Amino acid sequence: MSILVCGSMAYDNIMVFGDRFRNHILPEQIHILNVSFLVPELRREFGGCAGNIAYSLNLLGAEALIVATVGDDAADYRRRLEHLGLRQDFVRHVPGTYTAQAFITTDTDDNQITAFHPGAMMYSHENDVRKAAGAQLAIVSPDGRDGMLRHLKGFAETGVPCMFDPGQALPLFVGDELLHCLRLARYCTVNDYEARLMCDKTGRSIEALAAEVDALVVTLGGEGSRIYTAGKVFEIPIVEAAALTDPTGCGDAYRAGLLYGIGQGWDWLACGRLAAVMGAIKIGHRGGQNHHPARRDIEAAYRAAFGESPWDGARYG
Repeated sequence: MSILVCGSMAYDNIMVFGDRFRNHILPEQIHILNVSFLVPELRREFGGCAGNIAYSLNLLGAEALIVATVGDDAADYRRRLEHLGLRQDFVRHVPGTYTAQAFITTDTDDNQITAFHPGAMMYSHENDVRKAAGAQLAIVSPDGRDGMLRHLKGFAETGVPCMFDPGQALPLFVGDELLHCLRLARYCTVNDYEARLMCDKTGRSIEALAAEVDALVVTLGGEGSRIYTAGKVFEIPIVEAAALTDPTGCGDAYRAGLLYGIGQGWDWLACGRLAAVMGAIKIGHRGGQNHHPARRDIEAAYRAAFGESPWDGARYG
């Protein structure tokens, strides 16, 4: 099963400030703000929506083909993909740019100040998904705006079933564009805030938006998720996590579970449950790509949570 994963590849630079921001920012001096935070703790993670989704799909045994753009500094990320056995046929180098990266500073109250440099991501439209023949399924996740629109159009033209995952890129689209994207896609997935924003931008109810696709999936954080399909609504509970370490990339792991289930032809209840399992596994690890269960472990977690497994009768190599 080959799944095209369109979206960002990025480096996440995560820094910890050992105090409270509020102790160093004077409200009455905001208009001349000039502060510096000493951050003795720093870690660099491999991230980006496409990288994270492909990583979790790889854990599940699916062939994930990343469609992304990277800059001159991508050598470390490319070596990682090679080590993981992830193909790079559609990872395009854009000379003279940096790979997209986030610079995140967190204080002791878990407040965050983030700067994001899109870099090569802004050239994602230079990739042509119509050249990726043979894929059974695809996802268009947050990326350069023009690239997202071009990829959705390309999949519609080639008949590849596609999931639209606007995520943090959703504010880049106006209402009519969002409706157009839904009509090009087969599925859509958003979190609860994004769902409300999409409703506001389009002037449509969530049920009306769901009618534009085969299925609309809304994640609800600690309250689980909800799948709207064919006039029905499936409530998917959360799966108890072994540890609540870091939510970064949980949504991407969830989407990998959805895509894998769809590709296997499972019903929506099974797809949603696997997605919940993947999110619960990821949240116990820092970063978006540091969880490493074997597929047997994922099946065991599914069975422990729901008392059965959609893999019943499957053979392992």
